[in-house]
Amino acid sequence: MTSAKSWRWLMRKKSSLPDGGKSSFKMKQLPFMAVVCTVMLFIVYRTTKYQYHQEEIDKKWSLWGKTEVYSDTSGKLKALPRGIIQDNSDLELRPLWSRSNSRSKSRDYSNRNLLAIPVGITQKHNVDAMVQKFLPENFTIILFHYDGNVNGWWSLDWSDKAIHIVAENQTKWWFAKRFLHPDIVSIYDYIFLWDEDLGVENFSPSRYVKIVKEEGLEISQPALDPNSTEIHHRITIRARNKKFHRRVYERRGSTKCSDASEGPPCTGFVEGMAPVFSRSAWYCTWHLIQNDLVHGWGMDMKLGYCAQGDRTKKVGVVDSQFVVHKGIQTLGGSGHAVTKVSRLKKTTTKQGGATVDVRTEIRRQSTWELEVFKERWNQATEKDKTWVDPFQRRIRRRHADH
Repeated sequence: MTSAKSWRWLMRKKSSLPDGGKSSFKMKQLPFMAVVCTVMLFIVYRTTKYQYHQEEIDKKWSLWGKTEVYSDTSGKLKALPRGIIQDNSDLELRPLWSRSNSRSKSRDYSNRNLLAIPVGITQKHNVDAMVQKFLPENFTIILFHYDGNVNGWWSLDWSDKAIHIVAENQTKWWFAKRFLHPDIVSIYDYIFLWDEDLGVENFSPSRYVKIVKEEGLEISQPALDPNSTEIHHRITIRARNKKFHRRVYERRGSTKCSDASEGPPCTGFVEGMAPVFSRSAWYCTWHLIQNDLVHGWGMDMKLGYCAQGDRTKKVGVVDSQFVVHKGIQTLGGSGHAVTKVSRLKKTTTKQGGATVDVRTEIRRQSTWELEVFKERWNQATEKDKTWVDPFQRRIRRRHADH
C-alpha cells in the first residue's frame, strides 16, 4: 500500500515538473522586474528634477529674465564657483573708501533711471539745464563728449557726479552700442537716450516715468512743442488736450494715417532725438543697433519690433510732458536722426589735396547706411526661416476678420 502511494506521488511529481517549473520561474521573475522598473522610474524622476532645478537657477542668474546658456561659457569659467560670478555691472560711482559702519549697508538702486546725452561744449548751457532737471530725480547721468572737450564742464556743480566718456566725432549710436550694453545698464528701469538740443522747461522726469509706467509704454518719447525749430514727423507733435497718444491721423500728403494704419510713421513710432526705452526694450534695441552703421538711419522705423508686444499699444508719445526741439545746426542736416560732430563751423576740410564739404559727405554716408540697414533687414528676414513678422500676421488677421 505504501509503495503504491509512493509510486503515484512520484508520477505526479514527474508530470508536474515541465509546466510547474516554468511557472515557478516566472513567478520569481515578477518581483525582480518590479524592482528594476522602480529603480528606472526613480532615476528618470531625479534626472528631470535636477534639470528643472538647474533651469530655475539659470533664470534667477539673469536680471533680464532670459535663461542664460551657461554651457557656452562654463568652459571659460569652470575654475570659478558659480556663486562668485557676476555677469552684470552698472554706471554708479563708488567711493574709494567708506566708514566702517556704512560698509555693510548696500545702496538701493530700485526705481533708478539713466540719462545719456552726446554733448559738445557749445551746448553747455542747455545741457546744464537738462541735467539739473534729471539729477535730483534718481537719475544717473552719462555724457558722451563728441568734441573731446571735458575740462570745460568741470565748472558745473554736478559735473563730478556724472560719467564722462570721450571719443571725438562719434555719434550717439556709436557711443550707445559700446558703452550702454544691456548687462551694464540692467539696474535702470528706463534709459533716456537724448540729444543735447532739447528744451526741458515744461518737462518733469518723474511725472514722465509715472505716465509711461501707468500706460505700459515700453518705448516712448516726450511730445515736441509745435513751435520747435525742427519737426520731422507729425506723430511727434504735442496734442494739447491729451496726456499721451499712440497714433496720428493724416489725410494729406503721401502718407495717409487712419485707424487702419498698423505701423510707422502713423503708429508704433518715436524719433531718434529723444527716445526712452524700458529695460526690456533696450535689451532688444541694443541688439538692433548695427555696430558699423553709426548714424542710426532707418532704425526708428524698426524700433516697434522691440516694444515687447503690440507696437500700436506699447509705443507712444507723451503730450503732458513735452520738450522743445531747438534744431541746432549739425553736420549732416535734418530729415533723419541727426549727427553731432565737433567743430560745427568748419564745414569743409582738405582731403587728398581736394576741398571736401563735410556736411555733404556725412549726409551721403548716412544715406548709404540707410540703404545698407534696409538690405540687412530684408536679408535677415529672408534667411531666418523660423522668424514670423508679428505685425504682418496681425494685419492679415485683421483683414480676415473684415
